[in-house]
Amino acid sequence: MKDQIPVIEITAPGGPEVLALATRERPSPGPGQILIEVKAAGINGADLAQRKGVYPPPPGASDLLGMEVAGVVAEVSGESNGLSVGDRVCALLTGGGYAGYCIAEAGETLPLPANVSFVEGAALMETLCTVWTNVFEDAGLKKGESFLVHGGASGIGMTAIQLAKAFGGAVFATVSSDDKAAACEALGAKAINHKTQDFAEIIKAETKGGVDVILDVVGGSYLERNVRSLATGGRMAVIALNGGRMGQLDLARMMMKRLRITGSTLRGRPLAEKVRLVAAVREHCWPLVESGAFKPMIDSTFPLAQAAKAHERMEAGLHIGKVVLTL
Repeated sequence: MKDQIPVIEITAPGGPEVLALATRERPSPGPGQILIEVKAAGINGADLAQRKGVYPPPPGASDLLGMEVAGVVAEVSGESNGLSVGDRVCALLTGGGYAGYCIAEAGETLPLPANVSFVEGAALMETLCTVWTNVFEDAGLKKGESFLVHGGASGIGMTAIQLAKAFGGAVFATVSSDDKAAACEALGAKAINHKTQDFAEIIKAETKGGVDVILDVVGGSYLERNVRSLATGGRMAVIALNGGRMGQLDLARMMMKRLRITGSTLRGRPLAEKVRLVAAVREHCWPLVESGAFKPMIDSTFPLAQAAKAHERMEAGLHIGKVVLTL
């Protein structure tokens, strides 16, 4: 019988209380895969959606939650992307991170820089890959352009602020509290409290015709104001639908301003596409991580057994930065 490892299982679709500590056999890597002894696992919005039963894992993926981890290479099988047993690593996953050990594709696993802890490493891969592909590849943010991110105090938001400051220009971020505003402004963004301010009016007053790029996690309820907030030739990338999937779109305004709107998810992409994306993140973002110019923002940590409490904190919107599970 194989070694038993701790895991967090979803006992039924529902609230955080459906997460339960259990044990399973330790998995074994297949060709081109790596077995990682997990030291920390990042929590993402997709995890909350899967727990609720509205975002099932792709075919063939683990039923366990967890899209990013940091840990130590325990075993390699075939092509290892230059990694060896004992190496400190972080990895992008399609699932399985809420566990003592997990399987990662070698091409989606990167060496953890010496200046980055396991907890910080667990907050790197999903956010960096999401922001890089949507903001820089799809929306094409360039040096000197202006940028707006919604949910600025989230893990995605604080990653986007830092990368946009490094590669772009003026940065704006919507938040829901003064504490979150202060955290975003400390990273160099102009914060807009959406509970007391209309972000479209602020953007109109602060820019000449709008921002060049928007990263949107709200969706339907922000669509009309997002379109008004984009400059001529502006681009918007939609990556979540916290404000609903339906909205009013003024097609004439979109045409006259020559706007481009894209949408994407990350987890269900083909392996080859994710391997390419991880390589791009290593090329463009890893130097910032290694130098300390980019730093993952950690809100709080919870032991694996307290995954339900970690989900409660994130679902309540109390976090500033990433919530991370530790083992």
